[in-house]
Amino acid sequence: MKTVQHRWLIGKIAISFSLILVSFGMNAQVPNQMENLVRKVADHIIAQTDYQLKDQNGQLYEQSKNIAAGKHLKANSKYNKWMYVNGVMAIGMVQASAVLKDPKYTRYADHNYRFVFDNLEYFKKQFEAGDQKVEWRPVLKIRSLDDCGAMAAGLLEVYREDPRPDFLAYLQSVGDYILNKQVRLPDSTLARTNPRDMTMWADDLYMSVPFLVRMAKMTGDERYLDFAIQQVEHFNRYLYDVTTGLYFHAYYSDTKTNGVARWGRCNGWVALAQADLIEALPQNHPKRAALIQLLLRQITGFSRYQAASGMWHQLLDKPDSYEESSVTSMFVYTVAKAVNEGWIPAKYITIAENGWLALSKNVTSDGQVKNICIGTSIYDDIHYYYTRPSQLNDTHGLGPFLLAGTEMIRAKKYLTDLNKRR
Repeated sequence: MKTVQHRWLIGKIAISFSLILVSFGMNAQVPNQMENLVRKVADHIIAQTDYQLKDQNGQLYEQSKNIAAGKHLKANSKYNKWMYVNGVMAIGMVQASAVLKDPKYTRYADHNYRFVFDNLEYFKKQFEAGDQKVEWRPVLKIRSLDDCGAMAAGLLEVYREDPRPDFLAYLQSVGDYILNKQVRLPDSTLARTNPRDMTMWADDLYMSVPFLVRMAKMTGDERYLDFAIQQVEHFNRYLYDVTTGLYFHAYYSDTKTNGVARWGRCNGWVALAQADLIEALPQNHPKRAALIQLLLRQITGFSRYQAASGMWHQLLDKPDSYEESSVTSMFVYTVAKAVNEGWIPAKYITIAENGWLALSKNVTSDGQVKNICIGTSIYDDIHYYYTRPSQLNDTHGLGPFLLAGTEMIRAKKYLTDLNKRR
């Protein structure tokens, strides 16, 4: 009996000491500093966004209504392009509103979608007349997961506050496309036809799962959730590398081999998707525990490659590749989210904290994020990944940064409350 009590006491002391260490670490940046940094980045995005259309001569228009037919119009702001990165940014903005208790960030995301749909008719007429390169073509004709998944996931976030019929019609079309029309392997694993036929990209777990789980929640249709679970299980089977604990960027079904790169951001997409799926599952779901174990396996794997600075590298297992901000944001978010939701022990938060402190040093005084890798395809030469440029404030890293920052604010509050309860 004394032995049992002794072990219990040692265990309680160890847990308390661990929480003290975690709390001490988190004090390196207090919530107000975190909030200010998130606001700085989000406010810079808002300040740089305009709601204008530009023609081939550079003339700007406030709206497409009453513009003469035949003008080749484009959205003037990069934040109003119909690109998956802006869907991630919309989700980050909505989360910022929730955590900071400031509705302007959700209003911003809603405004961006309204700008597209309010002006869509002009482009629809051009598209139906044969112009296949019109702005916002992916809204009019879905051809890939990149066209729809992430942007529709962001739209689902704002649809809760702004349930426009045209939003819903588009969301239903995306649901039909992903469930029934997107190309897939014989076992129903989502795949692509370009640049190599029937190839899996790790990125596509994010281009599908976040939408699927949100659509399941909105509609109550279990098909979306079941398909999301299937994709997570299959992607883990095809892409997970047991040797490194990381994911390959690609799987080639024609040769049944993986690609050359354990690329940072594609591993980040997998992490975000797995976290979104777990959050959507009921507590009593029969696969919930196994899916949490898959996420913990990934967290354990990528944590081995965190640099001394706190960042992760463009190629996770190649420390001679540059330190990159989008993957670091994604991993910070994933770890903090898993701690906040109680999926993994609180002591793991130090991984996220070290990453967040490093990210903080990559934000300029005016709120721009440095060292973000630009858009990246798959390639059979590792040199391609080494030499992909990084860019200041590239849109691939902004949504992930907002997600990471807001989740770290939640983590600080969660751990403070946990320590009080102890």
